[in-house]
Amino acid sequence: MRVGIGEDLHRLEEGRRLVLGGVTIEGDVGLAGHSDADVLLHAIADAVLGAAGLGDLGAHFPSSDERWAGADSGLFLTEALRIAGASGWALANVDATVRAERPRLAGHLAGMRERIAELAGVSAEQVNVKAKSGEGLDAIGRGEAIGATAVVLLEAAP
Repeated sequence: MRVGIGEDLHRLEEGRRLVLGGVTIEGDVGLAGHSDADVLLHAIADAVLGAAGLGDLGAHFPSSDERWAGADSGLFLTEALRIAGASGWALANVDATVRAERPRLAGHLAGMRERIAELAGVSAEQVNVKAKSGEGLDAIGRGEAIGATAVVLLEAAP
């Protein structure tokens, strides 16, 4: 078995679509980034690559590559899992935390969990997503950014 940790942080920007965990959340701000800037899927994909000893998200999907401009981050997760699978690893479980002051995410967590499980080809019981506020501290707490941290457990593929 192998454990990986992934983190991501993007600033909020007016006029962008907000996508977290593969779920679009209605509002007037979204995350700035080269792709759709889904910090949660980025953190999970980074954790998968790290656990498999295969570098990080930036090495596989650099922001300097125009192929990834506006890309759906679900592609990053599925490709990270494919690469890990080719190296003999399968996803056992994911535990992730999204840190955001706004919008409130409690009503979206179940949808994120289901979408992540669908993308990963695992049951929803193998995925956990939590949300925390920034308590008014740092860029997240001031409502300027959203961050995510993910821990994944990979097991030898059957």
